[in-house]
Amino acid sequence: MRIGMGYDIHRLIEGRPLIIGGVDIPSEKGEDAHSDGDVLIHALIDALLGAIAQGDIGTHYPPSDMKWKNADSRDLLRDTLTKVAEAGYTIGNVDLTVILEAPKLGPHREIIRQTLQEDLKIPLDCISFKAKTKEKVDAAGRGEAVEAQAAVLLKPLD
Repeated sequence: MRIGMGYDIHRLIEGRPLIIGGVDIPSEKGEDAHSDGDVLIHALIDALLGAIAQGDIGTHYPPSDMKWKNADSRDLLRDTLTKVAEAGYTIGNVDLTVILEAPKLGPHREIIRQTLQEDLKIPLDCISFKAKTKEKVDAAGRGEAVEAQAAVLLKPLD
């Protein structure tokens, strides 16, 4: 088995959509990023690539490459899952956390899990999603940024 951990952070700015786990969340601010900025999927991609010892999201989808400008992070995730399968692994489970002061993500929890399930192709009970705040501490707590953490367990393909 292999374990991977991922982390990402993006500044929040007006005029951009807030996309979390492939879901467009109603908000006045969204992620400032080269791609669509989906901080949760970016952390998940880092965890998956880390588990197979193949670097990180910037190695495979660099912001310096215009090919990835405004890219849909779900496309990047599906490409990463191909790399995981080629390395001989499949996902056992994922544990995901987003840190965001506002808007509250609790009402979107199940649609985020279901959207991720479409791409990950694992049982819903193998996808944990939590939303936390920073209690007004640091950039995320002041509403200036959104953070995500991801842990994955990979198991060998049968």
